[in-house]
Amino acid sequence: MSDERTGLPGLDLDRLRAHLDAARPGLVTGPLRGRVVAGGKSNLTYVVGDGTGEWVVRRPPLGHVLATAHDMSREYRVMTALRDTGVPVPRTHLLCEDPEVLGAPFYVMEYVGGTPFRTRDEIAPLGPGTARRVAEELIATLGVLHAVVPGEVGLSGFGRPEGFLERQVRRWGKQWEASRSRDVPGIDELRAKLAATLPEPSAPAVVHGDYRLDNVLATPEGRITAVLDWEMATLGDPLVDLGLMLVYQQQPVGTGGAPATSAEGFPPPEELVAMYASTTGRDVSRLAWYVALGCFKLAVIAEGIHFRHGKGLTVGAGFDRIGDVVAPLVERAHTMLEED
Repeated sequence: MSDERTGLPGLDLDRLRAHLDAARPGLVTGPLRGRVVAGGKSNLTYVVGDGTGEWVVRRPPLGHVLATAHDMSREYRVMTALRDTGVPVPRTHLLCEDPEVLGAPFYVMEYVGGTPFRTRDEIAPLGPGTARRVAEELIATLGVLHAVVPGEVGLSGFGRPEGFLERQVRRWGKQWEASRSRDVPGIDELRAKLAATLPEPSAPAVVHGDYRLDNVLATPEGRITAVLDWEMATLGDPLVDLGLMLVYQQQPVGTGGAPATSAEGFPPPEELVAMYASTTGRDVSRLAWYVALGCFKLAVIAEGIHFRHGKGLTVGAGFDRIGDVVAPLVERAHTMLEED
């Protein structure tokens, strides 16, 4: 644990300690130290500890505008609901929706060990056997999540499965309009074709919304210890999770190197799909449409970051190149729809 008590943007350790002492007496037994482990583009994540225990604190990015995009209560609720299922999630301790404490809503959960494998260089030293085990666990865990009965874990009102796919196309179309700053050939046609070729939806389930290898923690032996980043979770068609995962595998955005999914031993997409179909029994015959939707979603997200970067509203490396992935994603989406 770092001895940092300053340099933690968005986290006042004294105010956090006072709130924890009042809301969860006895949880913290000594002075808190902390460090930032992620932040900027998504929710800010910190590890804090008192020399005996460690916890994770999550809050929205500094200066965020759209509260629904960084919904602390949504993340907290779904992880709390899944804690006694077979889905590996951190234990939740506390949700604070009062912005007076830290300047924004936040929650506290247990610290879980493991690595979010992002690049090939991170996972390759573990060997092809471990890379394959991670992939198998990634699919098995997704199958367990999609088998959870929402009503049995208190999530029956967590989303609206009816009309889910149509709303997804409409939502990301609106996001595109809000981010449009240049001509992107084929993207308007893509939106129209997605809307016109909606598949018959798969039976509704809990949807993670951003399921990919670097949103889970894994051990050096290939065991998944936690699924993280539930800010886009809802109830809907679970095949959107599988489709988006395949997009990330073949066209990663912002990994800073060759993706971990390109490591020797990590199965190709068609094998992952077969694993999922065998595990879940779901019909994946129209998965190409879901991959195309995932491409559209990622293209819109990347264009939004490109738009903000052009206005000087991003901080960090790599933002100057993210606009380059938009056109290839749109092109791939059209290719997938031709195969659908």
